[in-house]
Amino acid sequence: MDLSHVLPLGVRLGVDVLCLLVTAGLLYRRRVSAPEMPLVFAALNLGLFSTVVVIAGQDIPAGVGFGLFGLLSLVRLRSEAFTLQDMAYTFVALVLGLVNGLLAAPLSVVLVVDVLLVAVLAVADESRTRPHTRVMRVTLDRAYLDGSLIRDDAAHQLPAGIIDLVVEDVDHVRDTTRVSVRYRLDPGDPWTPEDIDRPGKSVDHA
Repeated sequence: MDLSHVLPLGVRLGVDVLCLLVTAGLLYRRRVSAPEMPLVFAALNLGLFSTVVVIAGQDIPAGVGFGLFGLLSLVRLRSEAFTLQDMAYTFVALVLGLVNGLLAAPLSVVLVVDVLLVAVLAVADESRTRPHTRVMRVTLDRAYLDGSLIRDDAAHQLPAGIIDLVVEDVDHVRDTTRVSVRYRLDPGDPWTPEDIDRPGKSVDHA
């Protein structure tokens, strides 16, 4: 049995899976609002790895290869919980699958790229050290023009300290002010765990 192709493929697959485990299992900050994201990373990574291996190992026309990669453009992660952090990890998972699946690339170059990608995520992703936050749309029962008054009124209606506040609308007819507030989520917060870190979630609160 000729193992000349099986062994290099097995090594690259092992390296890819190891990088994926570090990326999705160790570096990625799991959120209860999106528990399926590690599965998404694994499916895209291994799917792309397999596709690259098949294309590289067969006499397949270039048009077919481009068509297969064009299918990736159809992938859409449509979810309220999908964040820029998820997008970054998804992109890295795809690149890892692509790089490790290129059997023609020297293994030393592949290892350098893998280590570089994982190291950049480990250094650049600060979400693991930041506290959980939540974004809420709050409607105040006064039409304020003073920013300090808006912040004080919003602070009285939230269970924790405000990190950021943006005024969306001041309605003098209805005598209301609508603001978007990001605040720190404390363990005693009355909101359900599914509302954690969901930037698209909005709640009107008077």
